[in-house]
Amino acid sequence: MPSLLGALDVVERWGNRLPHPFTLFVLFAVAVLVLSWIASSLGLSVTHPVTGKKITAVNLLGRQGLQDAITKAVTNFTSFAPLGTVLVAMLGVGVADRSGLFAAALKALVAGVPGWLMTTALIFAGVNASIAVDAGYVILIPLGAVLFAGLGRNPIAGLAAGFAGVSGGFSANLFLTAVDPLLAGLTQEAARLYDPKYTVPVTANYYFMIASTFLVTVIGAWVTVRITERRVGPYARESELYLEELSREERRGLLAAGITLALEILILLVFTFPENGLLRDAKGGLQPLFQGMVILMALGFFLPGLAYGLAAGTIKTDRDASRMVEETMATMGSYIALAFAASQFVAYFGWSNLGLILAISGADLLKTTGLSGIPLLVLFIFVCAFINLFIASASAKWAVIGPVFVPMLMILGYSPELTQAAYRIGDSMTNIITPLMPYMPLIIAFAQKYDPRVGLGTLMALMLPYSVAFAVGWTALLVIWLVLGIPLGPGASISYPPVR
Repeated sequence: MPSLLGALDVVERWGNRLPHPFTLFVLFAVAVLVLSWIASSLGLSVTHPVTGKKITAVNLLGRQGLQDAITKAVTNFTSFAPLGTVLVAMLGVGVADRSGLFAAALKALVAGVPGWLMTTALIFAGVNASIAVDAGYVILIPLGAVLFAGLGRNPIAGLAAGFAGVSGGFSANLFLTAVDPLLAGLTQEAARLYDPKYTVPVTANYYFMIASTFLVTVIGAWVTVRITERRVGPYARESELYLEELSREERRGLLAAGITLALEILILLVFTFPENGLLRDAKGGLQPLFQGMVILMALGFFLPGLAYGLAAGTIKTDRDASRMVEETMATMGSYIALAFAASQFVAYFGWSNLGLILAISGADLLKTTGLSGIPLLVLFIFVCAFINLFIASASAKWAVIGPVFVPMLMILGYSPELTQAAYRIGDSMTNIITPLMPYMPLIIAFAQKYDPRVGLGTLMALMLPYSVAFAVGWTALLVIWLVLGIPLGPGASISYPPVR
């Protein structure tokens, strides 16, 4: 263990010698511009495995590239997906926090739940947070920090644990999420290149993802207690806030907030449970619910926070609630600045085609190894994990490499469902260590509230043990699943042709 912590110290020291995160993303963006010119000058290109179209590196230092960098800078920023998600969600979270709802709820929680169970519960909730799309990044991760601080534990460790669950365990869940139909559709199209009638169900990996939820939770909790907390040490500012008994006003506020939240849930069920519910689309699907999850989550915190404040006396007029919203937005300045730089970097990387070229080249390289069976699947997982460092979107990566590997593994006797499960492992386990993950600037901003010295190096050193542990444990689970021949989901065999 000392040698591991020493190695992580090296990662942190070297990482934090890098410039401020804002400057770092600016430098990343400049580096992409230069690399795009070099790659274009060398004539780097690949053939898209599905369309057959030639993908060439685009020189962003040419006339069109420079014009795009200038004319699209604002739209790069405003269309940066995490920006709107974070700011809208924080409108509600800010009121729930500043009204005192979070503090009172955490007091009640700490009084009723054993401390040792908190870490496990936090990571378990994080793993399942993907059902709410990206809301877990905005809500659960900072709550993890607050929760740990309330227990007298280092909030940076709580933030790391929440991040590990939400992002590192993104593909696992007890429930089907918006990711499942998206990946299943792409897998089916890839499978039909070899078998035109093959069908991949939405529940293709459901059994495996349920098992993965508990595995990732256990691994994440172990890493948090045995590595992360030892690494960050005790929190310098001890907090007794959440160890005090609840006052009469706080109890009254919690009751009002609880009733409000129950009413919100009831209304949501009325809007979604009937086949013709207002939050269902024309085909009866729940896509409107998933697409509106951010504003629903914001209301899910704003209204109970408002109810708490009115009942507890912390909100007396509309001016108080408005002030809380304004103060919350004022604290987001560092994140907004980081998001601007990160959005330009991500846009440039996409325009250059460098990520796409890397993904297709990696897939082609893996095909030439001559491996088969379990070694090929394991190597495939790690190639996906490597590609994930450069292409954050799960669907974008799978649309490129799925048509290569799904038919290839079908020929070797492995089902598309198995290939998809292997991909999901690789796609998740490096989310927490790549600067290209869209929410990375937000996590840094959250961490700097507790320790202004936290930089990209600190965060990567904290998250690297989770990534390695998830890689080993999750891959081992898939190998065991394969050896035992357990179905991956309802009617989803591990072999091809499927065993009926």
